[in-house]
Amino acid sequence: MSFYKDFISNKVIYEEILEILKYNLSHIKVKTFNDNLNFDTNLEVHATYTKEQILASLGKNTIEKQYLLREGVWYIEDKKTDVFLITLNKVEKHFSPSTMYEDYAINDELFNWQSQSRTSIDSPTGKRYVNHRDSGNNILLFVRENKSEDGVTSPYTYLGPADIVSHSGSKPISIVCRLRNKLLASIAVKVEKAL
Repeated sequence: MSFYKDFISNKVIYEEILEILKYNLSHIKVKTFNDNLNFDTNLEVHATYTKEQILASLGKNTIEKQYLLREGVWYIEDKKTDVFLITLNKVEKHFSPSTMYEDYAINDELFNWQSQSRTSIDSPTGKRYVNHRDSGNNILLFVRENKSEDGVTSPYTYLGPADIVSHSGSKPISIVCRLRNKLLASIAVKVEKAL
């Protein structure tokens, strides 16, 4: 607390930081906005987040306890929400043959996603996915181009809520989602580049 007071009381440093923040705010390249869910996430569509930030925003991680999420899917039962963490460029070094899913943007509204290879269309999870609108479940998409860049884990871009418009197959299920918020050009370029 003392550091904070000392920091704020130093007028030169305080004004310098305000100038930097104002400059950065006026040069934001991507406009973010609320995801309009029926619960508060503190997440903004088209912003980038680490996996840990996503878990904290959705109530799984706390200061006292960190949840270890090893897979790219997560169901939050009390929020009736499925979270899909998607890496577009899958390299054999980081992904096994059974996890080289075909995930890609079809256009600025549609996204193709494949379920885990063990998920059948008749399983409770498969039924929850394809019937999500009837049951009031949310689907949230988070995408990153690569797992890491220069040895640093890459963050995800939050594409926001989506609705399943079609599906085919089983183990894995191929699902086409319609994004409720169109991809911005800068995000779409990253997605196309990854294909």
